[in-house]
Amino acid sequence: MDTVVQVFGTKKSADTRKAQRFFQERRIKVHFCDLAERPASVGELKRFTQKFGVDAIIDRTSKRFLDLGLRQALYGEERWLSILADEPMILKQPLIRFQNKVCVGVDEKQWKEWLA
Repeated sequence: MDTVVQVFGTKKSADTRKAQRFFQERRIKVHFCDLAERPASVGELKRFTQKFGVDAIIDRTSKRFLDLGLRQALYGEERWLSILADEPMILKQPLIRFQNKVCVGVDEKQWKEWLA
């Protein structure tokens, strides 16, 4: 079976590059989804929010988040998912999916457990 990990992020993100490098060094095929070119769908984002909640995938410190004036926004999960699908630059990066497991951000300990 070909082991493939899906990495959502941008080429500019150091953490995204770190994640790609981690898996490539272990000869794990990486399917990179560049959020700058193709935003994640609401369905893809739901995989992460079901495990971590919507707040865990929002980067509240990102320039785009602040530019959009969302600091005081109090939306429900569906509204946030819609915003995140339209504005991928306010997602925490990287978002990683391996089989039926998901991870937000850099977590090498977690990744090693997945591959064990």
